[in-house]
Amino acid sequence: MNIASLGKVLANQAIEGTKNTVMAAMTSPEPAKPAEVKPESLGSVILGQIQAMQRPLTCEQELAVTVRAGEEMLRVIEIFVPNQAVLVFSGLDPQGNVTRVISPVDAAQVVCKVVKVAPQATAVRVNILTPKLRPEQAG
Repeated sequence: MNIASLGKVLANQAIEGTKNTVMAAMTSPEPAKPAEVKPESLGSVILGQIQAMQRPLTCEQELAVTVRAGEEMLRVIEIFVPNQAVLVFSGLDPQGNVTRVISPVDAAQVVCKVVKVAPQATAVRVNILTPKLRPEQAG
């Protein structure tokens, strides 16, 4: 085989390799989609923020959680979560009456403040109650 023939063979191989690379790039499958991330429910975000603010408090501090519904202002003592769409706030109104505000999660407006506890008083912690999942709900 002479040098001219060897040059033609190498050139053909180079062209064929380039052609195969270009064709493979054009026909390759779509890139894999990233794993689907479940968005957190709005209620769990609200509760997570309350818990994150309350967790580091000292015995001289408490988290004053208030919620407004119409004309009612409620100092929250307990939050019950019957499902992902509803929050039930229980506590005392300004007159000391036990009151509940039942609110859709996306309409809840909660105000949280770290306040000092009066001398000789015990700090109040907001209790958060979530339903226990039944086995058929957990899967």
